Amino acid sequence: MTTLFTVDDQAPSRSRIRICVECDLVSDVPPLAAGERSRCPRCGHRLATRMFTPIDHTLAYAIAAVIMLALSLSFSFISFSSTGVEQSMHLVDAITVTLEQRYGFLSFCFLVGVLALPFVYLMLVIYLHVSLALDHRPPGGVYIARSLSRMQPWVMADIFIVGVLVSLVKIMSLATISFGPAFWAFCIFSLLLLTTTQSVDRDWLFKRMCGPILTPEPEPGRGALTQGFTSCHACGQPGQVDDHGKGRCQRCGEALHARTKRSVQLTMALVVTSIILYIPSMALPVMVITQFGHPEPQTIIGGVLLLLAHGDYPVALVIFFASVMVPVAKVMALSWLCWKTRRPEPFRPGPRMKLYRLTEFIGRWSMIDVFVVTVLAAMVQLGNLMNIVPGHGVVAFGLVVVLTMIAAMCFDPRLLWDATDLQQTGQRHVAPRTARLSPAPPSSRQEVTR
Repeated sequence: MTTLFTVDDQAPSRSRIRICVECDLVSDVPPLAAGERSRCPRCGHRLATRMFTPIDHTLAYAIAAVIMLALSLSFSFISFSSTGVEQSMHLVDAITVTLEQRYGFLSFCFLVGVLALPFVYLMLVIYLHVSLALDHRPPGGVYIARSLSRMQPWVMADIFIVGVLVSLVKIMSLATISFGPAFWAFCIFSLLLLTTTQSVDRDWLFKRMCGPILTPEPEPGRGALTQGFTSCHACGQPGQVDDHGKGRCQRCGEALHARTKRSVQLTMALVVTSIILYIPSMALPVMVITQFGHPEPQTIIGGVLLLLAHGDYPVALVIFFASVMVPVAKVMALSWLCWKTRRPEPFRPGPRMKLYRLTEFIGRWSMIDVFVVTVLAAMVQLGNLMNIVPGHGVVAFGLVVVLTMIAAMCFDPRLLWDATDLQQTGQRHVAPRTARLSPAPPSSRQEVTR
């Protein structure tokens, strides 16, 4: 049996040095009590969190989420009736119907983001935590733990629920809606999935499987790059890099890069491509609504105006903000941040960092309109009486959302702080040495097992 390591944050150790992956500041993280988390003293990024029971509650949430997902796939999701004709929708209909309509892109987005990826994420979490609960080091556990953080941004069950609610508002005046057992099961699944992602203690997982790695460490209070170090994005372990900014994490084996290669060029290339695709996504219809044999194409702007005409102002604002304003704001923000990285002098990197985080957070919510069209196309299939099929505009819009998300991931926020670090190397003033401590969210406050 492979040996597992005990985790004791109170014991003296040189492994408490952390390098912020967003601003590159080196901090000395003090011993964390259960329920506490440390933040970077310069940019506020969370460096480490210590959960009360890193196995029990995460495992319980994940198992319950899998059960709810199975229930949501076993029963009717939504039923609706119009002029005496009734139809029910199951979750798998969102895949089969859009495939029959030759819109495989919508089927792929729904299958991956709403069903497959959340299920795989939960099963990997269960596999890791069950193995560690049995005092076994799981085969491939390090690679699985590395992949969890990469999967998380593409898990979109919560966005799908919002898209379902918006789609129901759109057709509520045309039909009578009723929720099936699968709808409520999926709502509970979304909450449990979100709780699971927040309860995974990544730092504890790597310490338990790999133990502390005693390597040369940088001096706290200074930028890591100026000392020849960087942080592993997978496990958080500081590591040395060579003159080309490359290295290998001594704990998990992840490739180290002092800065993301061609970060600005890749970001701008994706931004320009998104701008090109944004034009047809607004000009072409995202769906075609057929009532009594008369087709009526509807664009994103047209849908917002129709909701305003019917008095559905909150939903119209949600669609306008998520589908029109967010992509434009995200493109403008990323372009501006890329341009600011070329400035040789440091000037207010803190507000730029907040803008980047906001851009990265809100980008995925633009998928609401894609899921709205998917749900409506799967649910409303009554022949000439009432029929909804996707339009080419929704494919272009979905690509805009995906590309802007990738663009935000390609942008390296540490570039915003490089001028500050270079200026500090020639001055006596340095940033605070010790990370800030703050209590963890109330939902994670339970008794710890060490």
